[in-house]
Amino acid sequence: MRAALPPALAPRVTALRLAEGTASAVLDVAGFDAVERERSEAALRDALAAVPGVRDVRVAMVADKPVRRILAVGSGKGGVGKSTLAANLAVALARAGRKVGLVDADIYGPSQPRLMGTEGRKPQARDSKMIPLAGYGGLPVLSMGNLIEDGRAIAWRGPMASNALGQLIDADWGDAELLVVDLPPGTGDVQLTMLQRHRPVGAVIVSTPQDLALIDAARAIQLFGQAGVPVIGMVENMAGYICPHCGEVSDPFGSGGAEAAAAEMGLPFLGRIPLDITIRRESDAGTPPAAGEGPVADGFAAIARRIATWLDNQSGLNLQPGRQ
Repeated sequence: MRAALPPALAPRVTALRLAEGTASAVLDVAGFDAVERERSEAALRDALAAVPGVRDVRVAMVADKPVRRILAVGSGKGGVGKSTLAANLAVALARAGRKVGLVDADIYGPSQPRLMGTEGRKPQARDSKMIPLAGYGGLPVLSMGNLIEDGRAIAWRGPMASNALGQLIDADWGDAELLVVDLPPGTGDVQLTMLQRHRPVGAVIVSTPQDLALIDAARAIQLFGQAGVPVIGMVENMAGYICPHCGEVSDPFGSGGAEAAAAEMGLPFLGRIPLDITIRRESDAGTPPAAGEGPVADGFAAIARRIATWLDNQSGLNLQPGRQ
């Protein structure tokens, strides 16, 4: 049986059970005041009571920590704009009212300090957990780039990189309910650690339209598929260059390749972002273009809406038969 829960409530509900006409669930109310707790409990009770066959509802409320979902942003190769998409996707989701944090898991080539305007700042710690920095617009962000000296190379073997990832994800993220994780390119140790220890709810794959990038993107998709992590869809980056002088559009990396590849693999196509000097200029300045107005910001917002819809559609949860 399935219970249709309100989208904002679904991530906080666990341990759904149905036995002998009694539906039970655990509701995480961390960060809620008394009114929010009462309203959320009532909404959950109403949703469970509406399931056919349910005669009684039992709800246990806990407040240990916020329930967080992880959204992985990956690519098969470097240089396709994955970090730029991750940063702007997080900003666009936050602008849409989501409680979002951004994790820069590209341990060896961290880009988020520049993209989010946190260069030269070091995170503090509380109770052995790191406290994320406030990036552009106050969005919480953590990156290895904020933990090492500027310009210093990170020469770590796999276990050290995996441990670093754990510290970033297990930080004190406050009330953030969704962590956008900017993965390194490829299918190495960091990706495997993410899949094994910090299972994402879904993944977004970024590629340019050219064949070489798409071949590597297919490998990343296969990795997520083998781990049972659903791929939400593909984004085509650097999809056409608009000349700022004459307005003519050219396609230095090809056109439509990622959309065609998504269709061939049976994946949703989430949208395309052009090769635009505005993105380069504003990203270098630490002001994500998704925070502004115009066609580029609209493109990021449209992709964010499609991903948010996918996340919300996970709200219909199975009531697992079991003993009380």
